[in-house]
Amino acid sequence: MYNRWMVKSIPFYFFIAAIALIYIANGHYADKTMREINKTEKNLKEMEYEFKTAKQEVIFRSKESELAKAVEPLGLKPLTVPPLRIIDTLEEK
Repeated sequence: MYNRWMVKSIPFYFFIAAIALIYIANGHYADKTMREINKTEKNLKEMEYEFKTAKQEVIFRSKESELAKAVEPLGLKPLTVPPLRIIDTLEEK
């Protein structure tokens, strides 16, 4: 009688074992996902720092004084007098 009960319970034991395996696999999957999230967040912070550094460099180089220094070897100089306005007096009406 006891032996028959053991044989009858084998599918239940397999079911419990399968649930335990799924539980363990789910834990490993969650750990892996958390590691990937942390890695992505770290990478994102590094990219934010790089972006901010590049943005500051662009802002610095686009200043008028820095542009003047950059184009001076090309022979270009900033205007000292305002530009002249050309007006067409021969407009046809």
